[in-house]
Amino acid sequence: MADFGEILQAIGDFGLFQKVILLGLALPHFLLPVFFCSFLFIQSDPERHCNTDWILTADPNLTSEEQLNLTLPREEDGTFSRCRMFVPVDWDIGAIREYGLNDTTGCQSGWVYHSTLYESTIVTDFDLVCEKSSMTSVVQTVMMTGLLVGSFIFGPTAESYGRRRTTQIPAVLLSIFTFIAGVSPNFYIYLVSQFIIGTALGGYRINSTVLATEWIGVKKRSFASCMNQMFGALGQCAMAYLVYAIRNWRTAQYVMSGAQAIVWIPESARWLLGNGRNQEAIKLIRKAAAINKKNIPENLLDKAKSFIYPLFYSVLLRFSLNLGYFCLVLNVGKFGLSIFLVQFLFGISEIPAHLLCIWALELIGRKKSLLSTLLIGGLVCLLTLIFSQGEFPVLYAQLTRIHSFACQ
Repeated sequence: MADFGEILQAIGDFGLFQKVILLGLALPHFLLPVFFCSFLFIQSDPERHCNTDWILTADPNLTSEEQLNLTLPREEDGTFSRCRMFVPVDWDIGAIREYGLNDTTGCQSGWVYHSTLYESTIVTDFDLVCEKSSMTSVVQTVMMTGLLVGSFIFGPTAESYGRRRTTQIPAVLLSIFTFIAGVSPNFYIYLVSQFIIGTALGGYRINSTVLATEWIGVKKRSFASCMNQMFGALGQCAMAYLVYAIRNWRTAQYVMSGAQAIVWIPESARWLLGNGRNQEAIKLIRKAAAINKKNIPENLLDKAKSFIYPLFYSVLLRFSLNLGYFCLVLNVGKFGLSIFLVQFLFGISEIPAHLLCIWALELIGRKKSLLSTLLIGGLVCLLTLIFSQGEFPVLYAQLTRIHSFACQ
């Protein structure tokens, strides 16, 4: 009775068939980091003042400076308030000039933004400033919650409905709801879209890697997993360039939505055999052998079998790993340097780590590679206690990412 490992050796465990599948599944990983750009590349406290165009009905010929002087209170340092305005009155301009305005209120008609790094962000489009400034953190929390929910939904369902379906559905959801996020007329629709995007991200990340590795022999599985991570690192670099070139977050969303291509991918023959769908599995195996130009020995497929082993991750390990990783990823704008440069460095620093990881996994094995990189990452985190706040932040970030995330 031949197991699936023997079948893979016979049909080619890393031939053209597997390479095409790996490329098709790894390419979307290039786009996955880019889905964070709408809430990473923002100015959380942009230069602004309340919209006070109401006074133009009293005198449409006011200069900008006169308008601000008459309608905005000043802070203690002499600058115009960024969150307060004088209460509008139904007076003529002469009375306003003579008596002045004293009662203040919050901005009633939105804000006017200026000296911004971007043409448009979710902060400026949805006015996430002043009492709503914490909403940018809410977006991050909602996205991360979606990732968790997606892992719970699409992880177990892959055992019941197959790897292919639970890989393609998240890809479709990503394309649809990225576009919906871009056209969101208000913050709440955008928030719901981000939750679904996060859910789809969680599902695709898990099942695309599982699907790729189940078609590949043992000797090359580490390469397949690392290639997915490699494309993700390249996507980190591309995200910096994309937002640098396109300073409007909505346009960036449209580009991402259009770039999501749904590629043909076969089901996992290992999963099909494990679920008793032998004829479908044999058909796919014969197709793979033909593409790899291999001849299947007689009777090899007559009693083909496969065991599906459930994958159990250490909850504490994954929690600690992702806590450190995403604390860095979601705070790239707080390192005191150009956010585009820091984001590019974050991505480029992972590439040698993943290349090294391919070698380490083959040479010393998965267990030792995982334990050693986690220990080094933890040591780097502890070393940060030596430095005061603001010292060597980018170096710390790069070292932590390289050592704690590469060989997960």
